[in-house]
Amino acid sequence: MVIDNSFYMKLALDEAWKYQGVTYPNPAVGCSVVSKSGEILAVEAHKRAGEAHAEVEALKSAYFKLTNDGKILDISSSFEIHEYLLKNHNNCFDGVSLFVTLEPCSHIGKTPSCATLISKLGIKGLFIGSLDSNKEASGGAEIVKNANIHVETDILAKECGELLTPFEMWSEKRFVFFKWAQRLNGTVDDGIISSEKSRTFVHAMRDLCDLLVVGGNTVRVDRPTLDARLVGGRAPDVLILSKTEEFDKTIPLFGIKNRKVMIMDNFSIFDNYKNIMIEGGENMFEYSKEFVTHYLSFVSPSFGGRENIVAQKCKFDVLNILQDEQDIIMWMKQADNRGRD
Repeated sequence: MVIDNSFYMKLALDEAWKYQGVTYPNPAVGCSVVSKSGEILAVEAHKRAGEAHAEVEALKSAYFKLTNDGKILDISSSFEIHEYLLKNHNNCFDGVSLFVTLEPCSHIGKTPSCATLISKLGIKGLFIGSLDSNKEASGGAEIVKNANIHVETDILAKECGELLTPFEMWSEKRFVFFKWAQRLNGTVDDGIISSEKSRTFVHAMRDLCDLLVVGGNTVRVDRPTLDARLVGGRAPDVLILSKTEEFDKTIPLFGIKNRKVMIMDNFSIFDNYKNIMIEGGENMFEYSKEFVTHYLSFVSPSFGGRENIVAQKCKFDVLNILQDEQDIIMWMKQADNRGRD
């Protein structure tokens, strides 16, 4: 049977984008496992730094589907999953192919080498989107190839490169993205807009971002906390963009321990941070667009409010579209790619 490489890689890409922003400082990575008959055995992603990589999660799910051995489902440690698969696979992966958005890692760090595991499971083929530019982790393709496994690279290379871009940016200098929620009629004001699941995802990103940027008017009107309470996470440092430093210090965001709150009329402190999230509306969009490379929009299936966001007047390239139980979620970049410095 002829395998459609692009189709299976697209499955891995879409799964990985679900976790973009919550794998920091690791990259978002997805993996599909396909039988020799073309059946989809698993589609998984790396979910959080320190946890199992996408390939391991996918092989774990595929192993269960192939063997019905439920014991593996109780294992979460990456090292233990590696060990269990090596001891119990009994050639169940014969003829199986893996499609992974990023070259499997070659080194042992917080998790074992994915390339080494793949090379020992009797897998038929490995299809890679992007080669790893990280010298410490690169070389996985060669390890797998030396095990007489068929290896192909550059499958949906452009799309896999876009998925990897945030990781490359925060590794080299910094990654700055702008997040907003809007209704179908484009409004961004008048109370809670996005679903609880979307808000939980935003809190997961706050837990990992170094700096959260908001406008002074947002602070005065909404009196926010700007923490990560929905995931039990840490509260990031906050930059309040404002021409005046006069604020009611009983506003909850000022009462968080171990947090820096800076009030400035510029973005000069960006040089001190790697992973920066900006939340706001029309004015913040205009002020920050020279620094922002990526945009994350949550679109709620509702109407209401009065104020629209000027971002609607800009043309974007859509990188990925997701949907939770309610909201549509879009990762985008400006079509002219302004903001990269």
